[in-house]
Amino acid sequence: MPEQQPAVAVVVLNWNNGPDTVAAIRSLAESDYPNQSVLVVDNGSTDDSLAQIRAAASEVEILALASNLGYAEGNNVAIRHVLARRPDYVLVLNNDTLVAPDMISQLVAIAERSPRIGMVGPAMYCEQPRDLVFCLGSRVNWRQGALNHRGMFQDASVHVQLNEPEAVDFILGCAVLVKRSAIEAVGLMNPAYYLNYEDVEWGIDAGRAGFEVWYAPQAILWHKVSATLGRASPANTYYMTRNALLFFWRNGRGAALWLALWRILFRTTRSVLAWSFKPEYRTDRDRRKRTANILAVRDFFLGRFGAMGPDVAAVCYGPSTR
Repeated sequence: MPEQQPAVAVVVLNWNNGPDTVAAIRSLAESDYPNQSVLVVDNGSTDDSLAQIRAAASEVEILALASNLGYAEGNNVAIRHVLARRPDYVLVLNNDTLVAPDMISQLVAIAERSPRIGMVGPAMYCEQPRDLVFCLGSRVNWRQGALNHRGMFQDASVHVQLNEPEAVDFILGCAVLVKRSAIEAVGLMNPAYYLNYEDVEWGIDAGRAGFEVWYAPQAILWHKVSATLGRASPANTYYMTRNALLFFWRNGRGAALWLALWRILFRTTRSVLAWSFKPEYRTDRDRRKRTANILAVRDFFLGRFGAMGPDVAAVCYGPSTR
């Protein structure tokens, strides 16, 4: 009798994006991995996402939350739920992704190489156009206060140069396979981030707990870049700036910590000035991004984390600022 493959519990977080979630579930249904289960957690959607998902994928387990807990805590709820069944692995998968049929098999194959490997991530391509790389493993530049997502928005030919499995610093939350033993040792994502950088800290925490984080180039997915918030939206700008400061403040060490914070603040100030004075940035969207950046710095220094406050939400989502 053939040996059973390790159990993989896939968790998919939905928020007001039923069509993409349904597409992700359908791509998972084509997976060649024989021992997987799928849980969709609806993060307090205010549209008809739940009805769409139930109608299109009645076989999938759905957990509906009363309110939007953010990316970190929404996924934490899902992970706690599936851990009760003691799977060998949890795959955190963005709902705006499509997976290759052998992606899970390839991730598990790398993870099974060693008990020290705690997290594994795939090669990520943009869904449109598909010959554009999104990320081939990620590293932290501690002195620059920056993240290096290798190959981002480069031609697919860069994949040939990064085509061997290797250890990296962290895996973008688009898709990360995590051993149950690593979750039990490291804990879950930090909800203080709400959205952005929780995946970065999770990988760094895993490394500090003695686990390795690996990039698996033969595992492939396609990502619809920022389908939920919108690429470079005011909301995304707010969370990226505030949470970059929070991440490096929490995890930086020595002189590199202060250098990283200074460089983040310098880049933020430069952006604010450009969005204030350059004619090409005199749009409502850029004005919102400028104010969102200022509020992000304010909230970092005031210790305001988690979901953005109502004053920030008014800037990011409210009526025109003109």
